[in-house]
Amino acid sequence: MADLWWIYSKPVPADGRELWTLFLQCSCITVVIGGLFYNWMFASLEYSWHLSVATSVSFSLLLFLTLLLVHPARCVFSMIMPTLGTKQGRKLLFSTCIMIAVVNITPNIISNIKTILQVIKCICKNSSDSLLNSTALLDRVSWEFGDAIQETIPSIYKPRNGHFRFSLLHNSSLIYQKMHLAGEKISRDFSSVEVLVKDSIRVANRLAAGFSMLYLCFESTWYLKNYLTDLRFDNFYITKKLERLAMDRRAAHLLVGSSKKLLRPTGLKLSWEEVTPCLVQAMLVTVALMLMLVVVAMDHFAFSVADTVVTKAAQLSVVPVTLSIKYKVEIGIVPFVFKIFWSPSQELQLGDFNRTYHHHLSFSSARCGISPPSPPSPSVLLVLGLLLCILYGAVFLEPFSRRLCREVAASFFQSREERRALYLLGKLCR
Repeated sequence: MADLWWIYSKPVPADGRELWTLFLQCSCITVVIGGLFYNWMFASLEYSWHLSVATSVSFSLLLFLTLLLVHPARCVFSMIMPTLGTKQGRKLLFSTCIMIAVVNITPNIISNIKTILQVIKCICKNSSDSLLNSTALLDRVSWEFGDAIQETIPSIYKPRNGHFRFSLLHNSSLIYQKMHLAGEKISRDFSSVEVLVKDSIRVANRLAAGFSMLYLCFESTWYLKNYLTDLRFDNFYITKKLERLAMDRRAAHLLVGSSKKLLRPTGLKLSWEEVTPCLVQAMLVTVALMLMLVVVAMDHFAFSVADTVVTKAAQLSVVPVTLSIKYKVEIGIVPFVFKIFWSPSQELQLGDFNRTYHHHLSFSSARCGISPPSPPSPSVLLVLGLLLCILYGAVFLEPFSRRLCREVAASFFQSREERRALYLLGKLCR
């Protein structure tokens, strides 16, 4: 591995064997990165298949030629990997978390809201059906009651028509049509909102991902530029080269006495200057975690409400309606005669109408097309939790990522590392 890295980090291959080894290394790196880049564009950023393939192939060819021919580009590319542990890498992970939430959690919330609206629509339709059917009952009752009046009362007192007419039942199709149009309008509104939210966040996520990738390259290039031009930049590590120079100049005691100011890049010790930014970034990751928890809680709440609504709607009992009509027809026989003789009035009973009608008001029906509530996906929650754990780990790995960047730059430009070690030793001697 040391020999392969030595060939990879050399400015120019020494012979044909090293050139062939470098060619194979660049080819393997290009194939792996191209495959990951295609999967990232197609699966995460949701680009089309043709665009993902074309972009991945073009990117792979360009990357291969750049790595094979440009020595500083190999250094910048090698530093991109540890730079993923820095702030920009965390932005990429957070962008992935947002995309997972948008693609999986948001449609699930909207689906449960649609289920609730379907239940409300079903209840409205069945209750209106029951009410309209009750008019048919009233129509039958009125005709039976009118017939009884016609048969009971003598012809001299008989009204021309003893029936009521109910015309509300004839407008049921209009009511159904209006309810259907209202339901369709609500469905279209929700569908348009769902598409708008998904498209907006998808575009924002693509922009954020592209900016993060460009900034990763920029940050690696900026680090290499400062490493090559500024001897003081990121130069407070006790390296083996520095120890060797101190031993040659009999100044090893300076490294021991300045151990609080210098760090060994292979150790696990972090200075206070390195810990403070980590704590600040951990707080920012916590804020992002809280936002994710709000989205997940909304998903669980929407599912709970939808499940409760569907269950309670299925348990709605039928409301019985009883209509009782008691009608009594009597004719007084010359009432004023009986009043003269102070006698009680005598009445002649001609007929009696006493009937009871039953009707049921229903609020739900098995014919309603209600989709079942969609429970939250445990796999999505597991992936989000894993990515957030990686985000927390990356916060405290950032100092080590910077150390690794310095090691990569030192292996590619050993003469420059020699000058940096001489500068740091001279500074300690002064």
